[in-house]
Amino acid sequence: MRNLCNRSKESVNVDGKEMERRKYYKLRRRQVKAETEAWESMVEEYRELEREMCDRKLAPNLPYVKKLFLGWFEPLRDAILKEQRSQKSRKHKAAYAPCIDCLPADKIAVIVMHKMMALLMTGQEGRCVRVVQAAVQIGVAIEQEVRIHSFMDKTKKCKKGKILTQDQEDASKETEVLRKRVKSLMKKRRTNEVRKIIKNEDFKSWGRDTQAKLGCRLIELLTETAWVQPPISQSADAPPDIRPAFRHTFKIVAKDPGQSFGKRYGVVECDPLVLAGNENTVKHMIIPYVPMLVPPKKWRGYDKGGHVFLPSYLMRTHGSRHQQDAVKGVPPKQMQNVYEALDTLGNTKWRINTKVLSVVEKIWSGGGNVAGLVNREDVPIPVMHSDDAGAMKEWRWGVRRAKKVNQERHSLRCDIELKLSVARKLKDEEGFYYPHNLDFRGRAYPMHPHLNHLSSDLCRGVLEFAEGRPLGKSGFRWLKIHLANLYGGGVEKLSYDERLAFVENHLKDIVNSADQPLSGSRWWLMAEDPFQFLAACINLSEALKSSSPHTVISHLPIHQDGSCNGLQHYAALGRDALEAAAVNLVGGDKPADVYSEIASRVHAIMEKDSQKDPASNPNALLAKVLIGQVNRKLVKQTVMTSVYGVTYVGAREQIKRKLMEKGHITDERMLFSASCYAAKVTLAALGEIFQAARGTMGWLGDCAKIIASENQPVRWTTPLGLPVVQPYFRTERHIIKTSLQVLALQREGDSVEVRKQRTAFPPNFVHSLDGTHMMMTAVACRDAGLRFAGVHDSFWTHARDVDVMNRILRQKFVELYSMPILENLLESFQMSYPKLEFPPLPDRGDFDLQKVLESPYFFN
Repeated sequence: MRNLCNRSKESVNVDGKEMERRKYYKLRRRQVKAETEAWESMVEEYRELEREMCDRKLAPNLPYVKKLFLGWFEPLRDAILKEQRSQKSRKHKAAYAPCIDCLPADKIAVIVMHKMMALLMTGQEGRCVRVVQAAVQIGVAIEQEVRIHSFMDKTKKCKKGKILTQDQEDASKETEVLRKRVKSLMKKRRTNEVRKIIKNEDFKSWGRDTQAKLGCRLIELLTETAWVQPPISQSADAPPDIRPAFRHTFKIVAKDPGQSFGKRYGVVECDPLVLAGNENTVKHMIIPYVPMLVPPKKWRGYDKGGHVFLPSYLMRTHGSRHQQDAVKGVPPKQMQNVYEALDTLGNTKWRINTKVLSVVEKIWSGGGNVAGLVNREDVPIPVMHSDDAGAMKEWRWGVRRAKKVNQERHSLRCDIELKLSVARKLKDEEGFYYPHNLDFRGRAYPMHPHLNHLSSDLCRGVLEFAEGRPLGKSGFRWLKIHLANLYGGGVEKLSYDERLAFVENHLKDIVNSADQPLSGSRWWLMAEDPFQFLAACINLSEALKSSSPHTVISHLPIHQDGSCNGLQHYAALGRDALEAAAVNLVGGDKPADVYSEIASRVHAIMEKDSQKDPASNPNALLAKVLIGQVNRKLVKQTVMTSVYGVTYVGAREQIKRKLMEKGHITDERMLFSASCYAAKVTLAALGEIFQAARGTMGWLGDCAKIIASENQPVRWTTPLGLPVVQPYFRTERHIIKTSLQVLALQREGDSVEVRKQRTAFPPNFVHSLDGTHMMMTAVACRDAGLRFAGVHDSFWTHARDVDVMNRILRQKFVELYSMPILENLLESFQMSYPKLEFPPLPDRGDFDLQKVLESPYFFN
């Protein structure tokens, strides 16, 4: 009997594993299809629409942007086909339309239309996009699709006769999605070999010149074939008003506002009708990089990992050959910890929070302008009511301001539509994944650009962990603290007990927000992060209504954020006890708030200046104007970026923006003068508190200057073994002649930018350390059985696991800074440049790092 029971259990386990395996391969086939057939399916859709028009003799009822595309598709496709079949010499084609024969004309047409519209809808330059940007992006997209085509062609040559195991046969089924007509051949190919072909190690990149030349010729064909027509409002016998949808022109872009001269750029400008109705139809645009339905491939090298078939690269090098060579040349064993960290981040499964998404959709369909969503209506353009010269001048400024605001709103509306379109596509999925890669400093980012957890409150609000875990007693407490943190308004600076009391005092508001987010009191809209706050209200409300709150399943990521994290890293490097206490490396009754401390010092300096004689001290008047406006918000951004090398000019602009938001100073000259004065005072106050950090920054900058003076980029290796090369070289202009215009492409030169190498090194070095800390924490959390997500200095996990994550992240911070980081850096400089003389290490204090382990507000 016992044997029968055991066999029954084993049978159930086997059946369960078999179902999971089938489910995985089904999702994998969908993932492969999404990565490889996006353009192909869109081409087929336009062909079908064309057939429908011919059969019915009328245009189908389509969204605005698809109506435009359908009208442009056939003429553009025919023009590309004509170009492909033309009898022009090979030399002429190589010069003006290289590689135009590499794809079918209809697929190229679809790529050109979608890429051009995507650039116009998400760009910051109104109705135009720079030719060089558009040409290169179109060229890159076509090259990527050619790689897929190359794979498909090679599959035709697959040899038959290979016997596959059951697992190999299942894995090879993904090839059915790629090419049904070679299904029988594809099944005879091993999956690993197929992957190798698609990665196309023998496929040599076209390079920027070829991409730009091809892109320019295709843009030229688009401008010649795409037209728009306004709604018919003229008399019947008047000729139809048909206009080009795009035109190539030149635009002078001034370096500073108000200048009448500047650089002359070629741009592609679209007719106003092109953008008139497309905000609502962004969802019909193709988004090539979407979150994955299966876990990303494990990282094994520079271009081995991430997506199944789409080209994926470990690092975003932006064309820096020095950085590419450094990463490619590292032994895989040295990079193992980095690979594991990225795999850990990529294996975190997400899903859409449909309750929050539903609220977002209702607000958006109602016109937006709530909870941080942009207003869907444009501001009205002022009307001129007077011929007076002063009134005319004011009217012109008003028109300019209104157009600028409307341009910004248009870009924001398109951005929100893109984010929502991804959320709509994924809302019915059980879960999805974000493959991650690195910037050159070693900070991790999700590879999908639109809807991800590094983005806005909207994105974070509609995303949650796919896996749910019971709250538990500690999780119930952390959920309340998390809710208080998201409310903001200074609540996040209170002690934990005070934050819990805040939540207890607002339980009715929390339940009302969860049950009636739009028809109730709408208290949740008062939060600084309203959509994330609403998600927390919904989860806490579920727990409050339950007879057993600790058993309620929670999918919500709970955040633990560093306290001015850049200064925390400097304090650990310099071991300065005063600075360590200011940024919560030492425990206290409530969190130390460095921003309030700086604001207090700035206020004291201004109060002293305001009492001086304005005749001898012009700052006295500025101090009197500003003294009532100084608070932590005014100085926060400057304090935050001071450790990342913010300049006086940068600080001035940051403070100027904050003063403009307050709206108390309306005179432009007074606003500028006040910003200058406030920036100087803020930087002076910073220097008083963080002297040791300034010393470390100065030492790093001095070392960088010495190296850069030898025309060498600053290089270092992070504690996890990642090589970093600062990519600041003087760019060289490379002129190429295209069919559209002469293009000046920028490429990396051989001379380093000495000043940039010096000023950027301190912040880049600290960023590489905070990236290291995050990756060390990610791997340790994985080993402890936690789900982990990271946003630079903000670490996320399930509510019940926060205590464990807090212990791990403190242990890893102490472990990181127990290493001789600055000593190792100096030694690497001396070994690389034995003939150069470097300054001695900066003085350091006697702060005991072990105190971090007991600091409750270090991350909180």
